Amino acid sequence: MIIGYARVSTEEQHLDAQISALGATGAERIFSEKVSGTKRARPELNRMIEQLRDGDVVVVTKYDRLSRSLQDLLSIVEAVGKQGAGFRSLAEDIDTTTPAGRLVFHVFASIAQFERERISERTKEGLVAARKRGRLGGRPPALSSERRVEVARMRDVEGRGIAELARIFKVSANTIRRA
Repeated sequence: MIIGYARVSTEEQHLDAQISALGATGAERIFSEKVSGTKRARPELNRMIEQLRDGDVVVVTKYDRLSRSLQDLLSIVEAVGKQGAGFRSLAEDIDTTTPAGRLVFHVFASIAQFERERISERTKEGLVAARKRGRLGGRPPALSSERRVEVARMRDVEGRGIAELARIFKVSANTIRRA
């Protein structure tokens, strides 16, 4: 039996294109969920793996729909294999029901993991370079230094409370406490 698995990361994203593509491959049953690929708790994926039988083939539109990390991807495909099922990815034309397909799967998965790590490295390098140029990342402070001085004066001299100051300056009480 061909069994499809579709996943998107957020509620705003849609599963329609994946479900349609999986249906076109002849998937008799499609498991779908809206949860990040980095999350371990994926009830539909777990349910699908539990129900696999010898000879079934799990089909996804792209292998990153199954997982975002190489280690997790390999363990999921291994769990699928332990149930006697194969794995097929449409976009990458990978089919682990053949020895050549298993080789291609491992090569592609390694390349994808390498690229994710390179993106992370480049991002960190960019942040370090920006800091050296005097640029700080992140959200700008809610209160300027002048407003922080005013908050302290109103609290110490006028005796105003934190909640009142938060309303006046339109910030959270924690921002006032930090100031």
